[in-house]
Amino acid sequence: MQKSALTRREFLYQSGSAVLAAAAALSIPGCLPGSRSKHAADITLNYLGRKPNIIFILADDLGYGDIGCYGQKMIKTPNIDRMAAEGVRFTQAYAGTAVCAPSRCCLMTGMDNGHTTIRGNISPAVPLKPEDITVAEVLKSAGYKTRIIGKWGLGLENSPGTPNKKGFDEFFGYINQTLAHNYYPETLWRNNEKIVIEENLSGKKGTYSHDLFEKEALDFISRHKSEPFFLYLSLTLPHANNELGTKTGNGMEVPDYGPYAKENWPDPAKGYAAMITRMDDCVGKVLAELKTRGIDDNTIVFFTGDNGAGGADAGGYDPKFFNSSGPLRGIKRDLYEGGIREPMIARWPGHIKAGTTSDQIWAFWDFLPTAADIADVKAPAGIDGISMLPALLGKPQQDHEYLYWELHEKGKFSQAVRMGDWKAVRLDIDKPIELYDLKNDLGETKNVADQHPKIVAEMAEIMKTARTESPLWPIKEKS
Repeated sequence: MQKSALTRREFLYQSGSAVLAAAAALSIPGCLPGSRSKHAADITLNYLGRKPNIIFILADDLGYGDIGCYGQKMIKTPNIDRMAAEGVRFTQAYAGTAVCAPSRCCLMTGMDNGHTTIRGNISPAVPLKPEDITVAEVLKSAGYKTRIIGKWGLGLENSPGTPNKKGFDEFFGYINQTLAHNYYPETLWRNNEKIVIEENLSGKKGTYSHDLFEKEALDFISRHKSEPFFLYLSLTLPHANNELGTKTGNGMEVPDYGPYAKENWPDPAKGYAAMITRMDDCVGKVLAELKTRGIDDNTIVFFTGDNGAGGADAGGYDPKFFNSSGPLRGIKRDLYEGGIREPMIARWPGHIKAGTTSDQIWAFWDFLPTAADIADVKAPAGIDGISMLPALLGKPQQDHEYLYWELHEKGKFSQAVRMGDWKAVRLDIDKPIELYDLKNDLGETKNVADQHPKIVAEMAEIMKTARTESPLWPIKEKS
């Protein structure tokens, strides 16, 4: 088959990438695109003439209260806690929405999910479009080596949304997010090739996929220690194996229960805790590898989750057992705080002040412009995100006027808006707007909509205007 001609956009990206990679290798700042912001000028090319490395570690279905430094008392997370002690812990950081694929689409594209191509979990999966520019494409144009390891979920094989078509030089993991429920897969993808996991054939459970992802991540860091890289470590822990949960009542699939084996807990709770501690161990190994390779102080590492903790109907684990949402209301598939507010930690020795806590409000769509600012490259025009580099560095930060979310689940269309300390939630198109004062009611227990009709009216207007129509996710008025 003859290879199709490059589009103008693909030509510009590939040509620009080659030129900029050469410029980066030669440490010629004048060849880098965009004018430097005041903060980017302070950190770009600061380490032996190299741009900073960027690692983004994403957990899957992690509750706000599941990490020790966010109040968890029963699950051990010493490495993530140490990462927070050596960096900054954000208390008001938000996912893209309350389920996997659309949340990750916001992360990759810098758009809130009132504007993204992918706004919900549907089958067959909707892929990213060729015109959807990802953070990987932006960083690749600045000379970065780019890789995703783990769960993709933004375009199946042969679609325009595969990782290798969206700026990632290397991909290893699950391209289909539903198949990512199975931790002992018979096949995974390496770039555009499906590879067989021999140890898992015929129902055997010989190789745990997370352990492969950890090994691949450490190898990538080692191989690219001498050039700027972006690693998107998109873990599947602690998401349940939903199908196993339906079959057996326990979908928290893990090789062993580790330090929790002898606890007098339900097995799904033991499994959930073991998954999180196993993930924490992986985070510790990544940080240790950076030190071993001598690039610790030239690498910024982010850690967060894609949405709130899953419900007991998926894997048998009841999120109330460990108080997974902490002080927040709701879980995955809720636009209350427990479904979208996530732990967010960033560590960057010598740049981010150790042991700090920030109440800066930001969301997944801010990552793309933040990464672009760190790399000193222009972010695409027209995105919803704002660079949070100033907040990371403890500097004055521009705020959003508001944050907007929508959710298309179980035949309902729900929306939420965060504006200052006000939070509005509408559970369906025909439901009234609820209003909460998060400063005084973090748990969203007191609906004060009747007391603030002007605020409610403003929120209603935002819900109308903060989104574009999508033929894939139409709004159906209720009769």
